[in-house]
Amino acid sequence: MYAPKPKLKRSFYSRDTLTVARELIGKRLVHRSEGGLTVGEIVETEAYIGPFDPASHAYQGRRTARTEVQFGPAGHAYIYSVFGTNYCFDITTGPLGRPEVVLIRALRPLYGIEIMAKRRGIMLDTTSRSVERPIRNLCNGPGKLCQAMGITKKLYGIDVCGDILYLEKGDRKIRPSDIAVTPRVGIDYAGEAKNYPWRFCLSDCIYVSRPVHH
Repeated sequence: MYAPKPKLKRSFYSRDTLTVARELIGKRLVHRSEGGLTVGEIVETEAYIGPFDPASHAYQGRRTARTEVQFGPAGHAYIYSVFGTNYCFDITTGPLGRPEVVLIRALRPLYGIEIMAKRRGIMLDTTSRSVERPIRNLCNGPGKLCQAMGITKKLYGIDVCGDILYLEKGDRKIRPSDIAVTPRVGIDYAGEAKNYPWRFCLSDCIYVSRPVHH
């Protein structure tokens, strides 16, 4: 039986984007879909701050049909496709009118794991001692977690303070020392911005998309 935690409020997302990205570590992502309830603990995030971030889709205030939701209130879903097949899920942050988001890069599966595995096409043998490896591969990347959680572009713009796709407080207290800070992943096109330390990960966590080297 799933035991809900208090939902994060709009005021959580309306703050400084780097602060939000860091403090999302350890929070729960919940999706109540027709396919069932799925829940994961956020273990990796990245911040994208559009006005002065060449890695952002809204760099220098670029406003298009794709980026429109980034200019609205904090706490809404910015979802886009990669190579036309995989999706990435971001949450709008910061002040109204400034295109800033946090990308959710990886989750530790908590609930609805069988549903996640079916969506990902992964066989889980719960009688096997090696079941940990398939589970750790369910959500260790932005495209993988969207597939496992059933997140598609149909949810673009949805209010993450609502009752369908939303975030809750976590099960444990995350200390500053529990979080590793690194450059972001896969943005070599972004010039010096590729080196900005805007990726946040739960230290020594097997569920992140790429290991953190200390």
